Amino acid sequence: MLKWTLIFLVCALLAAVFGFGGIAAGFATIAKVLFVLFLVLFVVSLVSRAAKAA
Repeated sequence: MLKWTLIFLVCALLAAVFGFGGIAAGFATIAKVLFVLFLVLFVVSLVSRAAKAA
């Protein structure tokens, strides 16, 4: 998940450098959504692991 976030972030940066503002904004939005999803899944996995250990 984090790998895809970084890929979309790099694509957004490249698109911004080459002047494709709309495409860069789209890639950046996708990267933000994937990063938030990654954080949510990471926290859920930490909580479930802590519940199993207790």
